[in-house]
Formats: sequence, structure tokens, C-alpha cells
Amino acid sequence: MTAVVKAVELVRRLSAHELRLIVSIALWAARRRHGARSGRAFGYVRGQGAMMFGFGFVCVLETVALAVLLRPWPAVERPVLVLDLYGVLQVVGLHAASVSRPHILDATALRIRRAAHLDLRVPLDLIASVRRETRYTHEKREGELDLAVGAQTTITLELTESIRHFTFLGRPRYVHLIRFHADEPDVLVQAIREMRTLAPAPRTH
Repeated sequence: MTAVVKAVELVRRLSAHELRLIVSIALWAARRRHGARSGRAFGYVRGQGAMMFGFGFVCVLETVALAVLLRPWPAVERPVLVLDLYGVLQVVGLHAASVSRPHILDATALRIRRAAHLDLRVPLDLIASVRRETRYTHEKREGELDLAVGAQTTITLELTESIRHFTFLGRPRYVHLIRFHADEPDVLVQAIREMRTLAPAPRTH
């Protein structure tokens, strides 16, 4: 892949991410959830709500402070103000995406989401085991995907075979173990187990 093609792909991915953030803000304002009609929704934002609020508050304070300090230099003030407002929009968008894009469980798959960054579909017939497991530390290992929220994961999925996952920048990875967070992990674990009994038998190849 040439450098130009890579650059175009990067711009495409970043633009798509920005669009998802904007759509998420609209969904959040309308109190709607993306994809919730196709299955049962499970949230994961309790672990980060206070942190996002604090971060957003700091960004707003910084925006106001810099606008006042740079007022004598409008040529500098205006681009800095745009960048600061963009930063505030990013924080709001990330929180909105986390609220409006929950995990979704239906009769065939579990969609594991994290804000606008990730939407991974895991077929139920590939789930070898699911368990409640709270972890606060995660070591990066080949074949494992850790999706911590508020520095913790609460559910561990083991798969019968690896599935393909794309990183934020589009690099493919194959994972056979996924750890992620849910606000009500016991409820989600039980729901997955119940759905698995209704799903086809796990694949053996």
C-alpha cells in the first residue's frame, strides 16, 4: 500500500469517526440508542461518567481562560478558540457515543462497543465461555483484546476460534479472548448464557 493510499485511508477513518461522534451527540440529545432495536442494550458508562464530566469542565475553563488572555491578539485568539471548542466537542461526543452506543445482544451475536471507536460483532456460536471477572490491570498480549472503561473490565469472553478486529487506525488483529466492561456484568453474563442455549452449537472448526 502506497503512502498516498494509506493517507487517504487514514483520513477516511478519521472522518468516519468524527461523523459518528456528531451523530452520537444527536442521538444522546434525542435519548435514543444506536442499534438498540435489533436486540437488548447493555450500558458501560458508569465507570467513566465522573471522569468525562471533570475532563469536560477543565476543557471549558481552559477555553474561557484562553479567550480572555488572548483577546488583545485576535489573530491568535480565533484559531485557538476554534481548537478549544473542537476539544470540548470531542469530549461531549465521546460521552454521547458511550451512552448512545451500548453493547447489543441479540439471538445470533453480541456487539461489543466502546464509544465511536469500536463496534465488534461476536457470533454467539463462537463463544466458548463467558464469565464475570473484574480486572484493573491489563497486559497487552497477542490474541487478547482489553476494552477497559474507567481502567477496569468486568466480563471475559473466550472464543472457540479467533475473529478479526480492526484497530482505530485500521490495522487488523485476530483475537480469541476479549475483556470488556458493562454496568451490570452479572445480568449481561446471564443473558449471554441464556442466548447461547438458543443459538446453534459452537463451531468446532
